Amino acid sequence: MTEKWVLVKNTTMENSTLARARWCDSTLCRLRGLTFRGPLKDQEGLILVEPVESRIGTSIHMMGVFFSLGVVWINAQNLVVDKRLARPGGFYFPGASARYVLEAEPAILNRVKVGDFLEFTDAP
Repeated sequence: MTEKWVLVKNTTMENSTLARARWCDSTLCRLRGLTFRGPLKDQEGLILVEPVESRIGTSIHMMGVFFSLGVVWINAQNLVVDKRLARPGGFYFPGASARYVLEAEPAILNRVKVGDFLEFTDAP
């Protein structure tokens, strides 16, 4: 099966591109996430896609992830509902229900805020 990659753009901030991210919508892909992998490249990420909005379903763990991540939770309307720096070993829940979890380098947190609208488009 071919991997799907998307560009994540912040439409609230003049369509600035936040990351090129792997679209992760299978149970196995979401379960594995970034566990036991090396650090992400600059402006690269992973989008965990849940079937429905949820706080519990979009919670993340950092067990087996050995580097910090900038995590952005996005609802089904593509509105950013929470963001946080996630450190190795921690557990994180969004403050509101989300459908998508964007995991990227920590610097992404400087380019997005709660209330922004994001857009996903197929990456070349």
